[in-house]
Amino acid sequence: MNITTIQKQSRVPVTILELAGKLDGSNHKQLTDEATKLYLNGRRDLLIDLSELTFLSSAGLAAIHQTALIFCGQPIPEEESGWASYHAIDRDRDGGAQIHVKLLSPQPAVADILEMASFDSLFEIHTNLEAALASF
Repeated sequence: MNITTIQKQSRVPVTILELAGKLDGSNHKQLTDEATKLYLNGRRDLLIDLSELTFLSSAGLAAIHQTALIFCGQPIPEEESGWASYHAIDRDRDGGAQIHVKLLSPQPAVADILEMASFDSLFEIHTNLEAALASF
């Protein structure tokens, strides 16, 4: 997977992470490491562009969830890695959509996985960049 980072100014500064390729068990930590680095450098609003992501596994879903936790200011304990983190998603569903992490333009196969995992209730999913930026 390739990650490209772009900064955009809306009402607030928004960081866009463009993900390309496959997000799975072999590289999911790359996303959480990048999210941690951005958060520690003062970034607080994140748009994850999924338009070039061709595959998303359960480990990838867990990495997106962990990214949201990072941007909520919550440290990710070691025991939250892997399946424990994936199952922890259920406890966060009642909190509504994330306000600091949003998703952009998932390809149909990735959108199906997000919907099956009910990530459409955890994240705002936008299909238009300008509308996504304006939502922050």
